[in-house]
Amino acid sequence: MVVAEDFFFPGLNKPGNTSNAVGSRVTAVNVNQIPGLNTLGISAVRIDYAPYGINPPHTHPRATEILVVVECTLYVGFVTSNPANKLFTKYLYPGDVFVFPEGLIHFQYNVGKTNACAFAGLSSQNPGVITIANSVFGSDPSINPDVLTKAFQVEKDVIDRLQAQF
Repeated sequence: MVVAEDFFFPGLNKPGNTSNAVGSRVTAVNVNQIPGLNTLGISAVRIDYAPYGINPPHTHPRATEILVVVECTLYVGFVTSNPANKLFTKYLYPGDVFVFPEGLIHFQYNVGKTNACAFAGLSSQNPGVITIANSVFGSDPSINPDVLTKAFQVEKDVIDRLQAQF
């Protein structure tokens, strides 16, 4: 009962709409868009960035990501896990490739005055994504501000302002 359309996705040639708070748009192509990826262990994304747009710190709990820059210059990086929390960063130019290991928090930032574009492959047909700020400050229901003030060692009004953003 499988057909060619189960292995096809049109549209990664079209830029995503980056007119949002972070100035980026991720267009995912995973098992939800291409049923034929089921059990194959791969997926892909196109990431478009407005000038100075960011793909905010996030993690993929089930995949390593390999990013290829197509257009503009990106500042990218990831942080190792506790206790080291070592930051690895690089400026990437068209044709450059960078790898983000599975489960580690990482980001990409367009440092240019023009739009940027990158493509990435992920080592899972369903890599998942946890955007750190959204998860911490935008949970429903909200995390108790007392927990966050202690964790981030800031005043409650800072946490209130952050939670209001999400």
